[in-house]
Amino acid sequence: MKHATSLATFTALLAVLVVPALALAQTSFIVEDIGGAVGLGTADLKDTVINIIKWVLGILALVAVSFIIYGGFTWMTASGNDDRIGKAKSIISAAVIGLIVVILAWAVVIFVAGTTANVTR
Repeated sequence: MKHATSLATFTALLAVLVVPALALAQTSFIVEDIGGAVGLGTADLKDTVINIIKWVLGILALVAVSFIIYGGFTWMTASGNDDRIGKAKSIISAAVIGLIVVILAWAVVIFVAGTTANVTR
């Protein structure tokens, strides 16, 4: 039964990833169009790298907030069980630390980008 569940999950995930690609196959698929849509069009290399780093850090922040919500849900459904409450606290604290690291990394990227703006010209 566990194998069937994991197979169904894998199939659903594969369908979610493949179906949009098949839909794009019917239209013209140009990498430059996608790059322009996400802000990576004709910018110079530094701006492109900064945009990619900002996207990645934004996704990581979203993951950290999701873990905070998961930890809160685990805590709410613990029903007074000390082990589950401890697990929820550790999930929340780790997610908050991760979110702080992402925010600090974002600050470093902005600082370095601002500092090197005058050096390259």
